[in-house]
Amino acid sequence: MRTYRSLSAAVFAIVFCALLGGFYGRSALVAQDQIPEQYKVFTAALSAVEANWVGEVESDRLVYGAISGMLQTLDPHSSFMDPRSYAQMRERQEGRYYGLGISIQVIDGGITVAALFEGSPAYQKGLRRGDVIAKIEGEDTKGWTSDQAVKKLRGARGTPVGISIRRVGYEKLIDLQVVRDEIHIPTVPSAFMLDGTTAYVHVQDFGENTDSELGKALKDLKGKGMRRLIFDLRGNPGGALDQAIRVANRFLPKGDLIVYTRGRVPNSDQDYRATEQSDYLDVPMITLVNRNSASASEIVSGALQDHDRSLIVGETTFGKALVQSVYRVSQGAGVAVTTARYYTPSGRLIQRAWDGTFDEYLTYTLREQDPNKAHKTDDLKFTDGGRKVYSGGGVEPDRRFDGPVNGFSPNRFSRTLYARNLFDAYAQKFTRKGDTRIAASTTTMPRELAADFQVTDAMVAEFRDLVQTSKIKIDEAAWQQDLPFIRAMVRYEIDLDLFGVEAARKNVSKADPQLQFALATRARHC
Repeated sequence: MRTYRSLSAAVFAIVFCALLGGFYGRSALVAQDQIPEQYKVFTAALSAVEANWVGEVESDRLVYGAISGMLQTLDPHSSFMDPRSYAQMRERQEGRYYGLGISIQVIDGGITVAALFEGSPAYQKGLRRGDVIAKIEGEDTKGWTSDQAVKKLRGARGTPVGISIRRVGYEKLIDLQVVRDEIHIPTVPSAFMLDGTTAYVHVQDFGENTDSELGKALKDLKGKGMRRLIFDLRGNPGGALDQAIRVANRFLPKGDLIVYTRGRVPNSDQDYRATEQSDYLDVPMITLVNRNSASASEIVSGALQDHDRSLIVGETTFGKALVQSVYRVSQGAGVAVTTARYYTPSGRLIQRAWDGTFDEYLTYTLREQDPNKAHKTDDLKFTDGGRKVYSGGGVEPDRRFDGPVNGFSPNRFSRTLYARNLFDAYAQKFTRKGDTRIAASTTTMPRELAADFQVTDAMVAEFRDLVQTSKIKIDEAAWQQDLPFIRAMVRYEIDLDLFGVEAARKNVSKADPQLQFALATRARHC
């Protein structure tokens, strides 16, 4: 979760020192008095390194590293962003940029498509996950960094860029001309009816358009007969504070407290209430969360729980209740500085404690949760209806059901398959029936699948062969135990590649154990 402010500075190192002085709690005047001495120490160290270090080094990298190291001594979420990281953060928050509509990563030295947005120029031309962009405007990209590729692929709206992609099953490179356009990054990628009266909405993060997207989705679902709602915040890492407040307001009466913040800088003590009349107060709802739900998603789920508006189902959330204000500093860089803590309406501080190196804190999502976690007496709070809730680390569900991976809780062996992206790799063997965006190859073509395909035993056996050729030893007992998960992920990743996010989510919802548990819970309580 972030709020936005602006800070200009002429000299990057002076900003660094000014921030350092402020962080130690001195008044502005005292901090200014200290800057010359701090600046001398810093510049002397910088000069010594530049003059004497055995290798070549860039001054900006030294300064960036120094600021990053300083912020890492404070808390797990204060951070420094170099110009590229800052620009990417703003793109995510604004929900748009100009380009092809793909995310890339370097795999084995190749610029590889990791994800793409439906409807984008890249999607319309037929690009898909796993494609390797071998050339950009005729230049071989082997060995390029992702930064180098991004600079070539981004550009003015309406301008073309020539790329050549390497795809599994194609002997030759595929040449494409893609016209750059504005790319919209959706934050509500799935909204559909699970049955005649039960709607499902997934909010994957909180950007500047989330409330607007959610409003359109809810209006459409109401027209389709929505009388109950499964509200999915699983895996949602958070985002903009104002959007969290507006989203919560969709389901809470005008005047209800949603969240309050307390800090030490001016205007950090704020109470945020629902300011609009809601159209959905009569819609019973269950909210799904997991260990990867954090920050703004905890604000929403905490407020809904405290006001007894929604049952919370799933796992204990991440536990991030620190408010970052983002300051733009010189040269296009930025700093996210923790300026306050937020509290749920009942007075809960959701923030988990952290160790000195943040190791325990940052590896939280990799560990199993303790459903019988002990609580301090001071942590006890009460909802509007008198139910017990607790401070001290995440929003605890009203009904616990572990399911960190698409609602499943796979064993270690199956989590390895998922982490190694083997389900993604298997999906590359197929293409959508009737898809003519890229001409057929003269060699082995991916096999065609229709939208209503089923995962057959032969496909599972073929996936198993892929696992073995990837030098992963099959754990037979683990394989059999997680066969429903393996089948579901084979279907999910193929759907995601060939038929889109919503189709993938619709189909996986039929097998998602956590979601099915929520539906059974809804039947008992709604």
